[in-house]
Amino acid sequence: MLVHGNNLEQKENHKTKYLSGVSKKYLAEIRIRYEKWRADNEALQGPFCKVSDKDSEILTERVKLLNEYKDFLDQRHYAEEFDSRSNLHSSALEEFMFYLFKDMVRGISMSALIGKSHSFKDVFFRAPSYKEMIRTAHALVEIKDHDFAIGASVKASILTNGSDTPELHDWDIPAIAIECKTYLDKTMLQDVSTAAEQLKYKNPNAMYIVVAEWLKLSESVNLKKFKIDQIYILRKQKNTDREFRYSDDYEKNPIYPDVVEHLFYSVREFLNSDWEGGIAHGIDKGFLI
Repeated sequence: MLVHGNNLEQKENHKTKYLSGVSKKYLAEIRIRYEKWRADNEALQGPFCKVSDKDSEILTERVKLLNEYKDFLDQRHYAEEFDSRSNLHSSALEEFMFYLFKDMVRGISMSALIGKSHSFKDVFFRAPSYKEMIRTAHALVEIKDHDFAIGASVKASILTNGSDTPELHDWDIPAIAIECKTYLDKTMLQDVSTAAEQLKYKNPNAMYIVVAEWLKLSESVNLKKFKIDQIYILRKQKNTDREFRYSDDYEKNPIYPDVVEHLFYSVREFLNSDWEGGIAHGIDKGFLI
């Protein structure tokens, strides 16, 4: 669940990388600030499953904590020491999703799936022979990783008539899948749209959301053709290449509380809504979809 903290710990304990004095110094500095960010978020309670007059105030405080930590983490010397391939910076946004939704989801169920997810994508059967097919199913389950998900973890047992021992499989089923990006460009958009389509093909009630800090798309992109429920650009700003982002004349927008509020309220309403559907339900109304 605390993916950013885990990322930091992996770097601190890596046997072959991040061994220089500079890396160790920077990691120690980041660790101190991370522990404060984590403690502040854990101490801050809410928003919860039920609507409250304090929701906006709590969300504004969570965004304030995120902006303070991101401004520290995104300093140039840290960005150059730990590049985008290290996922140190991007994983902070993933962990923020956990802090944002944890109390609301726990109010629905303490056993709910929340956090990074290995979600069900597809299942197929590949027995090496007909005799083996009769004895056991030989099911192979395809898994798709999601940066953040709210849903349910499933344990499946498959037993053929010719066997007394079932095959056991574990996977996640997201109700909400959220992909977290530093910036969103056209290639990324196409990839996440494919992932959304695959998810909804198996779980048509699911909601798929993209959350990015910056946007790197032109006006010629037709967003309507992509199978995504919503795209949030937290800084309300177009992407600028990293070398220009540290120019003296560059003005970096903060992460805006109203964008995070829209995200939170949309997810909460969806998780508390009635998903009733199907032909039997629709025929009573006279329209099916």
